[in-house]
Amino acid sequence: MEGSVGNSLKQKMILVIYLWFTNLSIVFGNNHMVGFGEQPLSKIAIYNTVLALHSSASITASPFSLGNSNEGDDTDWVTVELESPKPSIDDWVGVFSPAKFDSETCPGTENHVGHIEAPYVCTAPIKYKYANHSDSNYVKTGKATLKFQLINQRADFAFALFSGGLSNPNLVAVSNNISFVNPKAPVYPRLALGKSWDEMTVTWTSGYNIDEAVPFVEWGPTGGRKTRSPAGTLTFDRNSLCGEPARTVGWRDPGFIHTSFLKELWPNQRYTYRLGHILSNGSYVKSKKYSFKGAPYPGQNSLQRVIIFGDMGKAERDGSNEYANYQPGSLNTTDQLIKDLDNYDIVFHIGDLPYANGYISQWDQFTAQVQKITSRVPYMIASGNHERDWPNSGSFFDTPDSGGECGVLAETMYYFPAENRAKFWYKADYGMFRFCIADSEHDWREGSEQYKFIEHCLATVDRKHQPWLIFSAHRPLAYSSNSWYGKEGSFEEPEGREHLQKLWQKYKVDIAFYGHVHNYERVCPIYQNQCVNSEKTHYSGTVNGTIHIVVGGGGSHLSDYTPSPPVWSLFRDRDFGFGKLTAFNHSYLLFEYKKSSDGNVYDFFTISRDYRDVLACVHDGCEKTTLAS
Repeated sequence: MEGSVGNSLKQKMILVIYLWFTNLSIVFGNNHMVGFGEQPLSKIAIYNTVLALHSSASITASPFSLGNSNEGDDTDWVTVELESPKPSIDDWVGVFSPAKFDSETCPGTENHVGHIEAPYVCTAPIKYKYANHSDSNYVKTGKATLKFQLINQRADFAFALFSGGLSNPNLVAVSNNISFVNPKAPVYPRLALGKSWDEMTVTWTSGYNIDEAVPFVEWGPTGGRKTRSPAGTLTFDRNSLCGEPARTVGWRDPGFIHTSFLKELWPNQRYTYRLGHILSNGSYVKSKKYSFKGAPYPGQNSLQRVIIFGDMGKAERDGSNEYANYQPGSLNTTDQLIKDLDNYDIVFHIGDLPYANGYISQWDQFTAQVQKITSRVPYMIASGNHERDWPNSGSFFDTPDSGGECGVLAETMYYFPAENRAKFWYKADYGMFRFCIADSEHDWREGSEQYKFIEHCLATVDRKHQPWLIFSAHRPLAYSSNSWYGKEGSFEEPEGREHLQKLWQKYKVDIAFYGHVHNYERVCPIYQNQCVNSEKTHYSGTVNGTIHIVVGGGGSHLSDYTPSPPVWSLFRDRDFGFGKLTAFNHSYLLFEYKKSSDGNVYDFFTISRDYRDVLACVHDGCEKTTLAS
């Protein structure tokens, strides 16, 4: 007995150290202070829950049935009324789904480090609010009414009232169960470019496995004949994940992820589509109708507009404490992009998507938050540290920033045209643009597999027809005057530009975009730490170097700069915002930095040039010549 108790204490110490390090890594990811805040669900010590049901306490939720207003509704508001005989300022209400969340639903005890017996509750809630959130008199009256916004997440819901705060939860009362009309319905479509220019992929989530229903997309030109394309189905279990909390308190069944490939599209043609499933009894389940525009042919001379940013995260419109002050600008960016939907054609979200950090339910929350964007335009993603990094999992950075996800969620929930989705690098052709998307969470250094991809991507574009060559990665692999890089003295992610700048220069990359640092910064056209063009906003002719831009202010807590900007830093803004590229033709490109708060332009530059300027010889970017005639 003495030995088992000793082992238990040792396990508890390991758990405490792990949880401390996991929370700390969100603040000091890769030894870098990326801002304040921690994954809010990690604050709940759910394993400590004590069953303390009180006969005089109650909590009720209404309506019982959700999503009744319109066909295909996947969001609804719920009213929760609660009463406690012993109200306290730290009482809180958690939203649990599935509605049955007691010890009978816990997996084997080997997943509960530091616990001799299985805990009463072993899964974190989807979100929570303090009982006094909307009524400061709760502590006096013991009564409160809360409003929650729920999304369809393939299962029923229950609300639980806890006393004892987040550290020592006492389960006081549990509500009735509520559910969407069809919890398994197809929801949250995500468009993405396919591997061919005339292909669009549609990915969505449902509760239907292939032995229960056959997934498809019904689609066709607006007003024209519709056809059906089949979809493939993926999922994963907790054993596919790398560690805690993703395998333990953060685990939630992800449902089934379906992807259909819509092929032989006409350039710039608008199409409508619906997600669907054929049930085993022959009946159909279909989503609401959506639409998208086919991509332009590579090199096509037409107006093409691109949004690019990183590190958006998610937030709750109902004011849940779950993400309070963690991603404060997330909804501003989302809403601004929704408002401006008619004025851009494609989005690149370059890493750090929901910051779920191992709490799987948050990926549903994120796909719901951005679905008005992703259902309308291609939403191309890159891998960030909060998607991929986990010790001893093959990530370049040996940190626990993904909360045990180790890339599984991002690689499954979203489609991207990589040859191997576990290696998150790919090219994307969109009209006059070639995008080379790198994966900063895998080795990019010279001699690596990814380095060879980057060079191939840059080298194989026909600049006569696709003049605008864009490089992107999550971490700043070139220049950033963020405070932690300044303290290190590198002003970059170490070993970034040392290995890659000769490729950017050789192939004359126009612009490189990065996230990870939660602010905005524009760097002059630069090579080997030297600005190669004295112009600030209007570049013409041969530019001679690559313009590097940090657009990591998508919504997560903001990052600080060094007190004095380096000579190569032209514009800095510590605020939430995003970048926009507009190619008017083969000779004229506009970049704008817009703030999420108002959508106005706060920084810009233009590039005007001809094909001969791309061909022109620049330092370390000249084709070899001969004196022979």
